Amino acid sequence: QVQLVESGGGLVQAGGSLRLSCAVLGRFFKINSMGWYRQAPGKLRYMVAEISNSFTNIKYDDSVKGRFTISRDIANNTLYLQMNSLKPEDTAVYYCNINAYDFSTGSRTYWGRGTQVTVSS
Repeated sequence: QVQLVESGGGLVQAGGSLRLSCAVLGRFFKINSMGWYRQAPGKLRYMVAEISNSFTNIKYDDSVKGRFTISRDIANNTLYLQMNSLKPEDTAVYYCNINAYDFSTGSRTYWGRGTQVTVSS
């Protein structure tokens, strides 16, 4: 029932900005955490930014700290990733991820299909 719909990816020059969005659709009781991951060609997927349901626990990978900002819109069940001062090294497929709880299923992890971000030199 849970589906993640991503948008905002594209092509941008180095130093530019992009804002990724992830809309969480479907029925669930509570979102425990939400995050963004990325995977470059030939590389492993890893966590870029993560935020807890209480907003008290926010984590960033060192490679994006100070440049990227993760946020949530609780009313619309939407996750955002504001990306500033983009570098060619940021080029990757970006994936939305959530951990959600429901009484019938317990805690489950869900993934979006990914959105391509390409940063030119």
